[in-house]
Amino acid sequence: MGTDLHELLRSLRVWDPAVTELPPFDPATAPGEPLPLFARWFAEVVAAGQTEPHTVALATADADGLPDVRIVMLHGADAAGWSFATHADSRKGRHLAARPYAALSFYWPVLGRQVRLRGPVAVAGAEEALADLHARSTGALAAALTGRQSAELESPEELARASEAAWERAGREPDAPVPSWTLYRLLPDEAEFFQGDARRRHLRLAYRRTEDGGWRTRLLWP
Repeated sequence: MGTDLHELLRSLRVWDPAVTELPPFDPATAPGEPLPLFARWFAEVVAAGQTEPHTVALATADADGLPDVRIVMLHGADAAGWSFATHADSRKGRHLAARPYAALSFYWPVLGRQVRLRGPVAVAGAEEALADLHARSTGALAAALTGRQSAELESPEELARASEAAWERAGREPDAPVPSWTLYRLLPDEAEFFQGDARRRHLRLAYRRTEDGGWRTRLLWP
């Protein structure tokens, strides 16, 4: 019998000093809104060698309010919001149609950092969504052309046939349209920046949007 799961879990440690640096963070020097701090932290974790820092957990809820979460890729972040994309008829697309509100959670262990965002989600225009898709790789287009995300799959062979056809079309038509492909933007009402500390004095800086469109900040207990 293999290693017991609980024994394996107990053997693991968070933020191994051999691969993780826990830099100091002074909340008093943070900007007055979350986007500049996010851009700075993102650049710093990229420079520190974080693997796939642009992957992010996206949490949505269905029409009954039941939660779901999955990993997606961040496509951009600007004054209009943090953007990601999927098919409108996928599970998350259906969730967002029923409840256009979501949360994002980034985890960057190389510097012991997390960023959490929560807010309403808007749909970008179809032309913008298509331009975003066509700016990506042939593989991204082929995956989008394969379509039927979250639908029941009969067999791996069925997927292989659909994927081969999609790859062939993506190579032949790099500007092929994908009508269901949708670009979403989450414009946060709340943002939290978490900096880990070796003595567990973790710093949590929370931003909350005010009624006049500005931001107020506060510190949270870890």
